[in-house]
Amino acid sequence: MDLPSEIRRYQAQRQTRRLFLGRASQGIGALALASLIEPSILRAADASAGDAWKGVVKPLHFPRKAKRVIWLTMAGGPSHLETFDPKPKLGEMHGQPMPESFTKGKQIAQLQGQKLQCFGPQFKFKRFAKSSAEICEIFPHIGSMLDEICLVRSMTTEAINHDPAHMFMNTGSQIAGRPSMGAWTVYGLGSDAADLPGFVVLTSLGRGGQNQPIAARQWASGFLPSRFQGVALRGKGDPVMYLGSPAGTTRERQKDVVDAVNALNARRDAVVDDPEIATRIAQYEMAFRMQASVPELMDVSDEPASILGLYGCKPGDGSFASNCLLARRLAEREVRFIQMYHKDWDHHGGVKQGVEFKAQEVDRACMALLTDLRQRGMLDETLVVWAGEFGRTPMSQGGDGRDHHNAGFTVWMAGGGIRGGTVFGATDELGYAAVENPVDVHDLHATMQRLLGIEHTRLSVKFQGLDARLTGISGNVIKDVLA
Repeated sequence: MDLPSEIRRYQAQRQTRRLFLGRASQGIGALALASLIEPSILRAADASAGDAWKGVVKPLHFPRKAKRVIWLTMAGGPSHLETFDPKPKLGEMHGQPMPESFTKGKQIAQLQGQKLQCFGPQFKFKRFAKSSAEICEIFPHIGSMLDEICLVRSMTTEAINHDPAHMFMNTGSQIAGRPSMGAWTVYGLGSDAADLPGFVVLTSLGRGGQNQPIAARQWASGFLPSRFQGVALRGKGDPVMYLGSPAGTTRERQKDVVDAVNALNARRDAVVDDPEIATRIAQYEMAFRMQASVPELMDVSDEPASILGLYGCKPGDGSFASNCLLARRLAEREVRFIQMYHKDWDHHGGVKQGVEFKAQEVDRACMALLTDLRQRGMLDETLVVWAGEFGRTPMSQGGDGRDHHNAGFTVWMAGGGIRGGTVFGATDELGYAAVENPVDVHDLHATMQRLLGIEHTRLSVKFQGLDARLTGISGNVIKDVLA
């Protein structure tokens, strides 16, 4: 137990390799079969449990445009008709019956079988910056950044209820148990963050008070080793439960405990060759390093007043703005995938006031994040995505709300490799369905991976006899949005 940790890691690594080769040495056919069943097993055998994960995509399939992703999830389903997709014709038809030609035989969530009436946009739209695109007037700060942004107005998804829609947007499947896009990214590319996880999740709740359910399975690793799952940091209070050392325990004493536990785990792993034990060893060491790195991350006392004023946040208040600042700090520390969830976009009623609340919470913060990244020279290498799990109907629900809608909505992208100041795709004149250059979730994922230097058809893992990947059996790169 008193051996230096480096020696113990080497011994565990050597034992694991010997065990792997010993088991495979029963015949050349067995080794070949092992590599066919799980091609990454030979690569994995080359890395000891304590080593930093460097990824399996070596070399990159393409020159990468983005080193990292910041994914801004607007949980609940933001209305494209009160945000980024102007529909004057819908305004003209406000209160009139929705033409049956748009809706007959189509999937509708809670409005099925009800009288459908057109519900016009609740705010005016206007042009901002140099872009010719119009967006809702209550998002002037995002509007000021439109020269950096590509609006994708033809987004579609297969799911129409929250949980499966979140699963689909995050994992490419409505069925729980698949790896999330962040897990795939870290598995493929690794992470350069020495003392922080490669995939970090931040959540916030707005003024509306609708605590839209989200679940840890949305950032899980699925059938990939659990070391690739997202780690949730709380923006208010202790960022991680039990982060501090127990009273009377020094950091050196705690390190001795971690080393002893990992040595025991390494011995067990040498016997059973379980990848989850290797993950546990790596995570114990990461947790120990995070006890020093996370408090430093959360301490924004080194941020100038101009930056705090830019975001308009009170550090540590758990707001979306505060989390945007943390996202930039995480990006500076080379975290590969940062995902933020801002809840309370589920406006079945009171959509006008609800979206106005949301605009006040996210508009300035999104601008600040893009501005901050740009002035630090990081925007060109950071892909920023703004997306909900679906959109809202052009028909009213309850008189002043909108139902779930999956046939057409808007997402936007900015930063690493994106052609700013552009609009891609369009919905019909009432905003019901994508009619020009429809984009599905697999297309979005394929485009994201291309910008990271990955060919989406080549990053796969054998699972249940099939080559499983983030984009399933489809997905096309949206080449027109690339710079």
